[in-house]
Amino acid sequence: MQNCLKLLTILIFANVYSQQQFVFFGSYNWENNSEGIYVYQLENETGKLTKITSIKDVINPSYITISEDGKYIYASSESKIKNGGTVSSFRFNKEEKILKLLNSQKSGGENPVYVSVHKNGKWLVNGNYTYASVSVYPILEDGRIDSISQLLKFSEGSINPDRQAEAHIHSAVFSPDFKTIFFTDLGADKIRIYPFDNGDLKPLNVEKSRFIKTKPGSGPRHFILSKNGKWAYSIEEMAGEISVYDFTENTLREIQKIPTHPAKIKDGFESSDLHISPDGKFLYASNRGRENNIAIFKIQSDGTLETLGYQKTYGKHPRTFIIDETGKFVIVANTGSNRVVTFKRNPVTGLLKKTGKSLKITNVSCVKTKVYDTQKD
Repeated sequence: MQNCLKLLTILIFANVYSQQQFVFFGSYNWENNSEGIYVYQLENETGKLTKITSIKDVINPSYITISEDGKYIYASSESKIKNGGTVSSFRFNKEEKILKLLNSQKSGGENPVYVSVHKNGKWLVNGNYTYASVSVYPILEDGRIDSISQLLKFSEGSINPDRQAEAHIHSAVFSPDFKTIFFTDLGADKIRIYPFDNGDLKPLNVEKSRFIKTKPGSGPRHFILSKNGKWAYSIEEMAGEISVYDFTENTLREIQKIPTHPAKIKDGFESSDLHISPDGKFLYASNRGRENNIAIFKIQSDGTLETLGYQKTYGKHPRTFIIDETGKFVIVANTGSNRVVTFKRNPVTGLLKKTGKSLKITNVSCVKTKVYDTQKD
């Protein structure tokens, strides 16, 4: 029995040390002609980030996503120039530590801000903020993006004439079973829901689509579902709140609305991103503007949230952040101060503590992580 336990321990440690975790950063590089995407390796014990490679062949990658197998990186280019919106595909070779541009396609709108890839690696879905639309692309076997197979456009706005004169798609998020996709529409105060049939040439089922209205003027921005698919969370940029939804009957039913900021803050909200810890126990949300912090919540047994506290990000405008796949670290992209800051996460309390030195990436726009098994191709 003792020998069996020793063997099991050896196998466990062998598996741990055969894995590497890489961190991918996007950057608004249009004005400074700097690199567009950076790749760093994350040290699994200390959280130290070491640069591996970078690439210049992309403009203003506002959002990036990674294929399930980790071979391909997809980016949306928020160009801020007419007809400049694109989505691009890159191949990442983890052995040679090289990132190579494969191809680009027009985004079907302006200022694309979110891309999601289907777990089967055959579909890419993009959301365009300006002249709001959703574009769907088949992905070829070599990872390149094929031409648009489906394009849906939206126009209606909401009550805020300055921010909501028209629709603004801000995220495109698959359900855990990848049979449904959700589009948050900041301009129209809607969450749009579409069945997704990956076997169809036009996978978004328009006839069976539906939407829910959020509070007028709330501006839903990012969206996430629990791993079990029972609950959904939408962060509302303009209201500074998170709406919690029950999704057990394949429809969104609001069960809670909770602020992302202390009660003393009454206006000027710039809530941005949100993520759930891998253990499903905690939810984190970023606030920009005057706050520049991460709000920390405990996820209760019914899916609702309990506020635990706030962690300053040691930078300005934390546009996005990520929880690494091990759940040990939270990595924050402070766009306004060109700083990436890594925090150690307490798995029991959910609280965060700054660790190591900050990293400088000019106009850092997005951060994603991926664990790779070094024993596999």
